[in-house]
Amino acid sequence: MAVRRALIVLAHSERTSFNYAMKEGAVETLKRKGWEVTESDLYAMKFNPIISKNDIKGKLKNPENFQYPAESVLAYKEGRLSPDIVAEQKKLEAADLVIFQFPLQWFGVPAILKGWFERVLIGEFAYTYAAMYDKGPFRNKKAVLSITTGGSGSMYSLEGVHGDMNIILWPIQSGILYFCGFQVLEPQLTYSIGHTPQDVRIQILEGWKKRLENIWDETPLYFAPSSLFDLNFLMKKEIQDEQKTQKFGLSVGHHLGKSIPTDSQLKARK
Repeated sequence: MAVRRALIVLAHSERTSFNYAMKEGAVETLKRKGWEVTESDLYAMKFNPIISKNDIKGKLKNPENFQYPAESVLAYKEGRLSPDIVAEQKKLEAADLVIFQFPLQWFGVPAILKGWFERVLIGEFAYTYAAMYDKGPFRNKKAVLSITTGGSGSMYSLEGVHGDMNIILWPIQSGILYFCGFQVLEPQLTYSIGHTPQDVRIQILEGWKKRLENIWDETPLYFAPSSLFDLNFLMKKEIQDEQKTQKFGLSVGHHLGKSIPTDSQLKARK
């Protein structure tokens, strides 16, 4: 059996943080289970999160009207991307499983991780409009978000002041990971970590390590497959007609005016 490879992308500045402990626990567990593990500790690397002309080596196609998407795709095809981008792309290409470990900040990923997504997941490498979502380049890879929050779990509930966590996770899990083809596993959510006592932190960490022992066998979250949409990227009429009799929409984003499926971004379908 071929050795599985994991990439862990950490977006936290402090080695004393619980995020760092979760990363270390993942490295330890996966290696013990026979995985090869690569890390991208973005703060330690001083990873540059800003897209710019400096990401392109050599002559620009249109220096008077610089357009990053077009220039970066051409540079990718011609091997002219900045070495730090290429290094991360190689890690990603080699990985079967990618773990993103970070604190939720302003209902999204930290800026340094957002910049990693923007600079690394370049067109033609991570997606094309002919190959996206379940047809995307990373369709044989799995990804999981491991997130800590400042607020309690109840604050991210249907009745909570922050609103439904399913909606918060949709842009990341569908709009970034599934868009590139990843099979997205249930997120590892650690709520209110700043107010969690030491003994409970240890229990959380041990639970994470236990999960990782068999994480490759987990069922991914459900997302609407591309086969439900026509060549204009609109949901096929027969699918819309079928959905009229359903109580819930297909997903957080494809709700068709109905209630969204309960916990569809938190739990895989049984």
